[in-house]
Amino acid sequence: MISVEEAEGRILAALDEMPAETVSLAQALGRVSACEVVSRLTQPPADVSAMDGYAVRADDLAQVPVDLQVIGEAPAGTAFTGRVSTGQAVRIFTGGPVPDGADAIVIQENVERNGERITVRESVAAGTYVRPAGLDFTAGEPVIPAGTLFDVRTLGLAAAMNVPWLSVRRKPRIAILATGDEIVMPGDPLGAHQIVSSNGLALCAFISAFGGEPVNLGIAPDDPAALEALIAAAAGADLIVTSGGASVGDRDLVSKVLGEKRMEVAFWKIAMRPGKPLIFGRIDGTPLLGMPGNPVSAIVCSLVFLRPALYRMLGLANDPDLNLRAELETPLPRNDHRQDYLRANLATGPDGPLRVRPFARQDSSMLRTLSHADCLIVRPPFAEAADAGTSVEVLPLRGGLIRI
Repeated sequence: MISVEEAEGRILAALDEMPAETVSLAQALGRVSACEVVSRLTQPPADVSAMDGYAVRADDLAQVPVDLQVIGEAPAGTAFTGRVSTGQAVRIFTGGPVPDGADAIVIQENVERNGERITVRESVAAGTYVRPAGLDFTAGEPVIPAGTLFDVRTLGLAAAMNVPWLSVRRKPRIAILATGDEIVMPGDPLGAHQIVSSNGLALCAFISAFGGEPVNLGIAPDDPAALEALIAAAAGADLIVTSGGASVGDRDLVSKVLGEKRMEVAFWKIAMRPGKPLIFGRIDGTPLLGMPGNPVSAIVCSLVFLRPALYRMLGLANDPDLNLRAELETPLPRNDHRQDYLRANLATGPDGPLRVRPFARQDSSMLRTLSHADCLIVRPPFAEAADAGTSVEVLPLRGGLIRI
């Protein structure tokens, strides 16, 4: 058995970033930039007003109250083309270009207007309520780095930069294959000793949530020829993910049949709980990740190994928010040689810090417990017994790539 860290390192070292493709801005949500995105314009394009009011010369307001002559207007979208001289002001609105000669904005609440003249009762310094040209970004400036996730905010930024097309990493095509005579698809006739397969659909959903393109190949019965045929159907995939058959039983075909034939196995046992029987290798040059058939184990392994694999292929750094710390609400016993991932709930304590409570039963057959959990408590191998109040690492169970 190898450690979780070593297994993750071997998986990531075997994967390459996806090539770039061009998509429209409207199609880019949840995608990852393949190169820097350069602004096509300067924003704002000129000095503009940040408030509704009057464009003035700050020197004219050194002594107040003072009367000024209103010589024109500068609403957003148009400009006053003259020049503001001593004793003059221009009516201006938010976003309107600041006229030549003016260097400050006095807000309308501090002005009394009488016809074409105003009385200003408060002084302002030069630059007050003026947004200088290029305050946000300038034409030709690289604003969005390569490897950036296009979420709602970043899409809005790219649109403001006048960039209609984006170079992004192609979505990794991940072929999903469940194995076993004992499993059937949801809604299909169920034999006396059969179970409903949840892994295929759950893995497809996981891959979609984290930026991949799932290709569901269905279920392979416990027959070498059938498994070979479905593996052949995965040709062209960037990664094959199987579910079940990763252990050492007589009918665990992923490890037995493919291992005997053309699969190059990098490892097949990991010191973790749940999820010990996990295979990684290559078949006909394509990376293959063989998940356990146990649904809880498959989802935990997806979070621990498949998520970083997808991030690697997308050129995206691991999400630091996925690793948090919280204080235990109940004690935990000493751990053995396997890294534990305990289902638990998070809450904010009365004094502010996050607190975490593990479920009393951690049986890996209990998928409902996983669906009710907020996080996994990560217990390193040989971790000492931990009292209530001890700070522990937690892995949140939430979200995917697309976020605000």
